[in-house]
Amino acid sequence: MSFRSRFLAVPALLALSMLSACAGKSQEVIKLTYANFPAASTFPCVQMERWAQEVEKRTGGRVKVQTFPGGTLLGAANMFDGVVSGAADVGCFSPSYQPGRFPLSEAVDLPLGFANAKVASLVYWDMVQKFNPKEYEKVKVLTVFTCAPANLMTRNPIRSLADMKGIELRVAGTGADVVKALGGTPVAMPQSETPDAIQKGVVKGMVSSMEVLKDMDFSNSCRYATMINTHVVSFGVVMNMAKWKKLPADVQKVLNDLGREQALWTGSYADDHVTESLAWSKEKYNHEIIRLSESDTARVRDLMSPLVDAYVKKISAMGLPASDYIKEIRSFEAQHVKQHP
Repeated sequence: MSFRSRFLAVPALLALSMLSACAGKSQEVIKLTYANFPAASTFPCVQMERWAQEVEKRTGGRVKVQTFPGGTLLGAANMFDGVVSGAADVGCFSPSYQPGRFPLSEAVDLPLGFANAKVASLVYWDMVQKFNPKEYEKVKVLTVFTCAPANLMTRNPIRSLADMKGIELRVAGTGADVVKALGGTPVAMPQSETPDAIQKGVVKGMVSSMEVLKDMDFSNSCRYATMINTHVVSFGVVMNMAKWKKLPADVQKVLNDLGREQALWTGSYADDHVTESLAWSKEKYNHEIIRLSESDTARVRDLMSPLVDAYVKKISAMGLPASDYIKEIRSFEAQHVKQHP
């Protein structure tokens, strides 16, 4: 090769080398850690695994997600702050566990009588998209969802509101106010301690979405469920903002496109799992579902109204549009319940 040929070949080789390096870099695997606090078998962790699989599939394997269920990386109390600080890239947390810190999410948790988790989850997603609340300004919201509506699960039957008077029930978050309004005595404790507390008579049952009848074998100690459909518990899946900003644009699009779909998928899974859990409990323990009279059902709604009013007063005093939150929740709910009754 002549000197001139060798001279001209050098830039070409350098360009080829740079292109190869860039191509290699674009195909580097992006690793994400995803923390969650409940047990692996519960629906928030089932949705986590589904999300991880979908992200890996839709990015052609460019993104790999390592999941940490059961509080093995971050617990319920420090999940949100742990994601903000970068202890985990992604985390699933429950705003209900920190009353007052997430005011818009708190509105979704009110005893508004959602028909099911599908409707509640889509309403929550729509609310976050519409208001872009300040409570989430330090993170990227990937998806949100709720559990199925909460009902009473008890050792002895509650067939009327009169049976609620003074009864001790395990609750979490906003459920305490619901139990008080219904005449019961709320008792806060971890779910893991509840079966033993029921056996010992410390509490007479619990208020929660009913997938736990199977997932945690609560139907063994709570042979009765009284349908009241009061509140839901909200969950948010959030990402460290610095990590989000470093993702390639096409990967960001995959995550954005998955947000609403994941909310609906999780709500559907939660509803279906409640149905499955009730059938399983009936077969294994002869579990009984109790429905209140029409007058008691109407009374439940009346007793919940002051809780909504108190929320509006409290959040409005913070300078936030609490009345608009409730109005929009009702509007979104009316839209979604037509498709998901």
